[in-house]
Parts: sequence; C-alpha cells; structure tokens
Amino acid sequence: MELQTMINDFQTIYTDSMVGDARLFFSPGRINLIGEHTDYNGGHVFPCAITLGTYGAVKKRNDRIVRVYSKNFPDAGIVEFSLGELEYKKEHGWANFPKGMIAYIEEAGWKLPVGIDLYVYGNIPNGAGLSSSASLEMLIGVTVNELFGFNIGRIELVKLGKKVENEFIGVNSGIMDQFAIGMGQAGSAILLDCNTLKYEYAPINLEDYQIMVMNTNKRRELADSKYNERRSECEAALAKLQSKLSISSLGELSEDEFEQHKQLIGDKVLEKRAKHAVCENQRTLKAFKALQEGRLEDFGKLMNESHQSLKNDYEVTGKELDALVEAAWQQEGTLGARMTGAGFGGCAIAIVEKDKAASFIKEVGKKYMKRIGYAADFYAASVGDGTKEIILEVQG
Repeated sequence: MELQTMINDFQTIYTDSMVGDARLFFSPGRINLIGEHTDYNGGHVFPCAITLGTYGAVKKRNDRIVRVYSKNFPDAGIVEFSLGELEYKKEHGWANFPKGMIAYIEEAGWKLPVGIDLYVYGNIPNGAGLSSSASLEMLIGVTVNELFGFNIGRIELVKLGKKVENEFIGVNSGIMDQFAIGMGQAGSAILLDCNTLKYEYAPINLEDYQIMVMNTNKRRELADSKYNERRSECEAALAKLQSKLSISSLGELSEDEFEQHKQLIGDKVLEKRAKHAVCENQRTLKAFKALQEGRLEDFGKLMNESHQSLKNDYEVTGKELDALVEAAWQQEGTLGARMTGAGFGGCAIAIVEKDKAASFIKEVGKKYMKRIGYAADFYAASVGDGTKEIILEVQG
C-alpha cells in the first residue's frame, strides 16, 4: 500500500479528524534465524526485523477518546474507548493490543493528555508466526512516545510490549519478538541474551544467498496453542534440576552439564523438552560465531539441527512445517531450513542461493501442495530497521 493511500484512507475513515496532519509510522515483523523456545528459558535468540510489517497513521484528538481502525479487520469498524476505560474487552478484538499498550504506558507514569485517531494496516500474513501482535504493540508504543514527546527509552517500550502480551492479552511469551522489532537494524541480526537483555548486532552477510520465508498458511493462534504447555514443562524440568544445581534458568547449562544431571528430571518427556532448551541455546551461540566468521555452511547445518530438535525433542513443528522444511532440504542451493516462531503452523525459513530462488519456490511449493493439499506462500525477506516514524518527502 502506498503511504499516500494510507493518508487518504485515514481521511475517509475519520472524516471529522481535525487536529493537524496525520503522522506515519512503521513497525516490522520479525523472523528468528535460530534459537527457538529459548527466550523464556533464559537462553539466547538470534532474530532480525524484516521489511514486512505494520503501518500506522495517527493524529492527536482534542478530547480523551481513542479511536482505532484496522484495514486488516474492516468488519470490526472503528473501535472507540476513552483514556478512562482501558480495560481488556473481548469484544474489542484486535483493539485490545493498542488499548493494552496505552494502559501500561499510562500505568508507568506517562499520562496521555488527549486521545488519538489511529489507522492501521499490516502486510504480515495473519497467524503466520512473524509476530504481527508484537509489531502492533511496538507500533503503538513508538507512536504514542513520539506523538507526545514522552522520551520513553526503547528497551522500556520493549518491556511494556511484552507486559501487554503476557498480562493484558494473556499469552505467556518471552521478550524476543518485541526486542527484535523495537531494536532491529537493517542488514543485521541481534544476538540477545534473554536473561540479561545484553545484545550484540551481527551483520548478515549472506553473499549469494537470501532468506526465504515459507508460510504454511496454517493459522496458529498462540494463546490457543500448546505454547503455555511447553513453557510449564520446561519450568517443571528446571525445578527438578534445581534440587541439586544452583541455576535460575535452563539457558545457564552447557550440553555436558545437562547430560551429567538429566537423570534428576526423572521424566522422559520433560527431559526432552529441557534438552531442546539447553542444546538450542548452545546452537544459537555457535550460529552467531559461524555467521561472524563467514562460515555459512556451518550456519545452515545448525539451522537444520534446530528444526530436528524442535520436531523430535520439543514436538512443536507439525506436518505442515515439516513438509516445507523437508522439501527445502531436498533442493539444490539450500544452505539450511527450519521452522521459525512458536511452531504449530506459521512459517519456516530457508537460506537459498539467489539464482536458485525461483526453482526453489516452484519445487518446494509443488511438494507441499502434494503432501498437504493446499498452497504455501513464499517471500524473499529483507532485513530491515526497527519501529520508526516515516517522514514523507514533500515533492517540490
């Protein structure tokens, strides 16, 4: 969608919006190159922001009303609430995300003097696992911060976004999504220690390769998935290990330490879950080093191992993701492929030779259709900046 079209749409939806010109913002989606289900286990993740995302046009109002409209959910119409009623309401649907973000910004001490009119459009496929909800949360956070000159630190906004997800919406997720989206840099991925929030940027130099996002087109609703179940299984395994080990998270263990003490867990299923969390964290550190040193083939192998672990030990892939990844592995020019995101549907990623991208899409698409019975979608992903205001250049 062209930005001018957004502004026109804004004026059409909010015909009575009078205060100044609309300001435009963009908040990316994210992919995680490696390090899945490690964030809430105190491990490392290695995500990057992508150029698909969520756009917002916004104006201040001169009263205490907030009105939000999404082009992605036109049937919901304009959802309206006041700054005095920022409670979760099921019937407000997607609008609970902006409402929650505003509620927690206010709770943290930054009071909005007036309400806003907000128009939202996203080109992240719904339910694809590229983190459309965190993209929306950070869009609202940065928009409100810039609009009212609050000077809230970016990492503080990231934490507020996570709080919205956990406490307002009720999804027990980690901090990776909001961090990658809020802190993204074009051309770089972020190695993030989810325990300490220490982070390091790593330039992604894929040379003759590109990142391909493969959407299963099987929707996954995170709140309704087995995500919370996996998290509680890891917490149970950690509690067993803590009977003898002085650790606060599974991410603190090396593979050798886990092997030495895994019998403390005393449950084969919990042991598999913990093994994934420990080994995936170590794989992420190895992958970061491999990318820094230009060892792309090693990076690809670690991606493949990650998917195997997510399939066999964590059991979060499912037939659709496996069909895409296994088809990708069979294609000439594929360095590596794995599911990305929480699993149970959503997307997988592959690193593919640029000159084989067209045949990759054709062949993987054909195999997926044959095995699953409906089509997958493919996107060449570019690594982009984090959430920011878009300044339109005036044509002279």
